[in-house]
Amino acid sequence: MSDFSNSLMISAGALRTQATRLRHVAENISNADTPGYRRKFTTFETDTNPDGVTTVQPGDVQLDRSDLRQVYDPSHPLADDTGHYDGSNVDLMIEIADAREAQRSYEANLKMFDQSRQMSSALMELLRK
Repeated sequence: MSDFSNSLMISAGALRTQATRLRHVAENISNADTPGYRRKFTTFETDTNPDGVTTVQPGDVQLDRSDLRQVYDPSHPLADDTGHYDGSNVDLMIEIADAREAQRSYEANLKMFDQSRQMSSALMELLRK
């Protein structure tokens, strides 16, 4: 396989991984006020194909096992005798930071994909002459 194909494969895998990461961040933000919701995150795993090209793939979805926030609201239907119920463990500041990082990584890989595609097209144009 050519180096152009390898670079396209590497950036495509990174694009898929960052898109998955952004999806989980969006789910976390949308469920930040859901009682009992645990933050989701994904790990990154490497995959080496028979040609020796190593790409990144999204790993399994993990649940954040940190303690759930205790919310005081005696009128809530889930409240116990003390008036507390389990909120979510989503921290919006962390989610916003994760979203920015994933977005920037996605954009960088998209530029790499586009550059590889342009270089491949330019090479084909040179070979035609």
